[in-house]
Amino acid sequence: MLSRPKPGESEVDLLRFQSQFLEAGAAPAVQLVKGSRRHGDVHPDQLPPQDRRDVVMLDNLPDVPPALVPAPAKRARPSPGHALPHDEDPEERLSRHDQHITAVLSKIIERDTSSVTVTLPVSSGVPFPAVFHRSKERQGKLGASGKRSIFAQEIAARRAAENRVSAAGEDPPEGAVPSETPSSRDEGSQFPRGSHDFHRSNLVTGKGLRSQAAEQEVQTIHEENVARLQAMAPEEILKEQQQLLAQLDPSLVAFLRSHSHALEQAGTKDPKEQSPERPTVPIAKEEPIMSASTSEPMEEDKLEPRAPALKLPVTPHKEWLHMDTVELEKLHWTQDLPPLRRQQTQERMQARFSLQGELLAPDVDLPTHLGLHHHGEEAERAGYSLQELFHLTRSQVSQQRALALQVLSQIIGRAQAGEFGDCLVGSILRLLLDAGFLFLLRFSLDDRVDGVIAAAVRALRTLLVAPGDEELLDSTFSWYHGASVFPLMPSQEDKDDEGEDEEPTTKKVKKKAPEEESRPPPDLARHDVIKGLLATNLLPRLRYVLEVTCPGPSVVLDILAVLIRLARHSLESATRVLECPRLIETIVQEFLPTSWSPMGVGPTSSLHKVPCAAAMKLLRVLASAGKNIAARLFSSFDFRSRLSRFIAEAPQELALPAEEAEMLSTEAFRLWAVVASYGQGGDLYRELYPVLMRTLQTLPTELSTHPPKPLSMQRIASLLTLLTQLTLAASSTHPEPSSDSAEACVSAIPSSVTWAQVSGLQPLIEPCLKQTLKFLPRPDVWNALGPVPSACLLFLGAYYQSWSQQATLQPQPATSTALHHTIALALLSRLLPGSEYLAQELLLSCVFRLEFLPENASGGPEAADFSDGLSLRNSGDPQCKRGALLVQACQDLPSIRSCYLAHCSPARASLLTSQALYRGELLRVSSLLLPVPKEPLLPTDWPFQPLIHLYHRASDAPSGLPAADTVGIAMRVLQWVLVLESWRPEALCAVPPGARLARLMCVFLVDSELFRETPVQHLVVALLVWLCRPQVLPNLNLDCPLPGLTSFPDLYASFLDHFEAVSFGDHLFGALVLLPLQRRFSVTLRLSLFGEHVGVLRALGLPLTQLPVPLECFTEPAEDSLPLLQLYFRALVTGALRPHWCPVLYAVSVAHVNSFIFSQDPKSSDEVKASRRNMLQKTWLLADEGLRQHLLHYKLPNSSLPEGFELYSQLPRLRQQYLQTLPTEVLQNGGLKT
Repeated sequence: MLSRPKPGESEVDLLRFQSQFLEAGAAPAVQLVKGSRRHGDVHPDQLPPQDRRDVVMLDNLPDVPPALVPAPAKRARPSPGHALPHDEDPEERLSRHDQHITAVLSKIIERDTSSVTVTLPVSSGVPFPAVFHRSKERQGKLGASGKRSIFAQEIAARRAAENRVSAAGEDPPEGAVPSETPSSRDEGSQFPRGSHDFHRSNLVTGKGLRSQAAEQEVQTIHEENVARLQAMAPEEILKEQQQLLAQLDPSLVAFLRSHSHALEQAGTKDPKEQSPERPTVPIAKEEPIMSASTSEPMEEDKLEPRAPALKLPVTPHKEWLHMDTVELEKLHWTQDLPPLRRQQTQERMQARFSLQGELLAPDVDLPTHLGLHHHGEEAERAGYSLQELFHLTRSQVSQQRALALQVLSQIIGRAQAGEFGDCLVGSILRLLLDAGFLFLLRFSLDDRVDGVIAAAVRALRTLLVAPGDEELLDSTFSWYHGASVFPLMPSQEDKDDEGEDEEPTTKKVKKKAPEEESRPPPDLARHDVIKGLLATNLLPRLRYVLEVTCPGPSVVLDILAVLIRLARHSLESATRVLECPRLIETIVQEFLPTSWSPMGVGPTSSLHKVPCAAAMKLLRVLASAGKNIAARLFSSFDFRSRLSRFIAEAPQELALPAEEAEMLSTEAFRLWAVVASYGQGGDLYRELYPVLMRTLQTLPTELSTHPPKPLSMQRIASLLTLLTQLTLAASSTHPEPSSDSAEACVSAIPSSVTWAQVSGLQPLIEPCLKQTLKFLPRPDVWNALGPVPSACLLFLGAYYQSWSQQATLQPQPATSTALHHTIALALLSRLLPGSEYLAQELLLSCVFRLEFLPENASGGPEAADFSDGLSLRNSGDPQCKRGALLVQACQDLPSIRSCYLAHCSPARASLLTSQALYRGELLRVSSLLLPVPKEPLLPTDWPFQPLIHLYHRASDAPSGLPAADTVGIAMRVLQWVLVLESWRPEALCAVPPGARLARLMCVFLVDSELFRETPVQHLVVALLVWLCRPQVLPNLNLDCPLPGLTSFPDLYASFLDHFEAVSFGDHLFGALVLLPLQRRFSVTLRLSLFGEHVGVLRALGLPLTQLPVPLECFTEPAEDSLPLLQLYFRALVTGALRPHWCPVLYAVSVAHVNSFIFSQDPKSSDEVKASRRNMLQKTWLLADEGLRQHLLHYKLPNSSLPEGFELYSQLPRLRQQYLQTLPTEVLQNGGLKT
């Protein structure tokens, strides 16, 4: 037998039970009979198959839901058993079987109401009739109601009451509610005349009782309560009342009082109409109730609803409409503002802004007529918070939505301008973006109200377009390669750091493209705002706004500014702007027409069908993204005629405002210059050659205008930039076609501009340069000329470069100077991606060129030897002298250059792209967008880069590197660094001395034999001595973060391990170990040696005379680290530190221990005092008389003595007195041993 379903079983279990039931074949316990008009009362087994219920089988259910695709169109066909008659009208058949509501309404017939009695409504004296409540008692008619609904019963009762009133011929008093006549039982049980007016119970109603005598029971209880109250004195009643109020919940008491008050207002008659037989006794005044869970004053916790504490400007009257019940909590807004609270602490407060986006001070008191006060939180404070502004953007009132967007736009603009400074915690822009402000703007663009759309577009422009960016990019367009700009997009490194650190690099590269396509817009916008916007179909919406809504001039300019910013993002974004359906076509047709009505001075109502400079600039920015985009723009939309239209006429002849005409002409020249940068547009030069010549002839006149007009200067510079690109195109040669070149066919097309067409430009432009140079002594005029002088120089440079390729010339090398070499070194470490060709050329022809090192031929090596000779620490080996090493380095410059070219050369693809751009090979230039600038091409410590690569290769290769490679690379790097340290020290200014020391330590960490090579040792000694000069040593800081190094203590620990393993007491290695142990450096380094690498002390035998720094650097000031002093003393006492093993650290340890045991600082802690006294006692009792003598009689450090310090022949008197404080037995034991 099958079991019944139990609670907790799912739908799957029910389907399984159904399958088991069907398999068992048992008869169902209940048969469901479905009534049907068609079949009548037919047995279920005799029903036709179409009326039987389907059975859902679990096995037939699919694993996945069906695809939501449109079903194929079905054709209507008659049922096989019901053939359609041919002679019947289809319309009549449809009308006969139509069951829609319209078929019913069309057959409505108005009934005759001529004999129906009309009953006028009874006047109630209130604005609206009383509302019927189902909770009202209905007495005496429950049995006769039958199946009538509650509503029908109420209507019947109401009609009966009206009929009785009409029959009696009297009207009820105004505002009265009909009530039942008291029964005989009530009449016989009148209360005696007393002090209480209780005629019925307000709380006990008897609704829960099912017996017929429910009302009698309620009345009996009520009479008993009244009788008990009458028997009590008023004082006893008040006492019992206070006890009840103390025991009951305050909220319950408040509810009961409000309930009683509501009943009195609804059912109590006017006191004047009450029966005189009713006795009335006043009840004692109710006292306020205070919650036991709070300690606030009673005045703030009154629960009496009839005692309002609000001070309203107008007293409400119940005669007013809907004011019969006053809801005080809804009238708070009519009060005066509460007083402004003064902030007494330094707690953070919510920022509030004015309607102009200004940040308001927390204690500012502004008048209410400014519209900055509202009914939100902190109503007394003026201004709107960001949360309130976000809430206002969702208002149903369009003006409020537009106002909120305008205020947010003002806030963003001021935040980008840096007006808020340190007044706000965190970044307000990041806060807005995290709150979804970007998509709020996108949703607002879909609004139907033009004002909201305009406000959203303005806010979008304020968010995306940084102030001043476009002005700076426009002003630098005529600079050297000024048209080449970096894409304005986030770096890839920041993107990889967001939640993807756990994935391997190869996995991230493989998943990069699918993730970009599948990520939702919010995820894209979290890293890249532009990508997030483009994923929301922003471009089609902007096209719709421009094409359909025809907005005002300000909205058009804002949209064009947003599109320019999108195009500057990347090549992908620019391509999407170009390929958006009808977007560029709409912009060209509406805002770059070839004919228009003349415009006067002043604001215009519309920019449609009027030329706009911003539209021309958008096309110029799009063309800068790539050669293909420029070709598509130039060949579409009848662009040649449009460029000719705006260039052929002077700006004053364009029938436009003067400023707009100048900007339009400037942008036309710039767009043509960008197209010419790819070797395109040469045929247009032939067509407009007379126009350009006429314009060039007028340049001297325009340049002589005082003061120069900035817009005119920008137009002249753009014209000169165009001529520069055309001159380069005349000398450009296409590359040799190769099988692996995808652009071989495109690049093989020769330029349409020849040298003969541009050779006559130089006589016209060179006088302009001379004219501008005359204003060089006048800074005001020179600054007003802007980029015109530099544009003239760039044209002449391109002209002579092209001229040099027209004839066989043998260029002579220029005279080398130290200045050129210094500039080249400074430029090399500052080049960004896109300048790979310049870096390669500097390395090949300038940096390692002997002619650029005139010191080699003018006594530089001899001067270096003389400088070292003045130092007391020079080496006596002639081969170790710096002069000889510099001479050898100059002879090895070709090998040094080969070494650096192998380690510092850029990638070949980037090099070829940059080469085409800098050499003017315009046919090979594919885009004017530069790579994303992650970091400079070469780091600031590029002279050490081959050595760093060698160190990393050695770390990754456990078996070691070939000796020939390591020695050669190390020697070339050390030679070049020595040349720079001696003759070009400013080239290494960006590398602090601590970083240089760390790079020298890498020489010893590469392998176990490299530091033993004699040339390497000579070079390291020279660099170490140079690093320890008195001018450089104070700048040696090992406690600060060093560039390219994670932690110097970790490097030093690894250095100690390597020294202990392979040094065999090498003095040069030991000097580098000792140098970081100076007193002014971190105690961590000294603890690392004396605590974890004590074995190093036996091999650290560097003599005191070969120490590269003075001994006082290790002994002064006195050591204050108690753990290190204890390690010093333990190493001395145990014999791990001896003078013939490690003379330097022996002298240092003795000096610090002596200073510690005789220190008498009263501010020392008890632990230090106890340790000092203990160490002094142990020193006095030492069995090693030599060590005891050194520790007690130490005087001063002196590296010329064998011990490294001087001794007292007799202890000073203060020290003798201090020794007398030791215990007597200690003094006696020590005395016996002396």
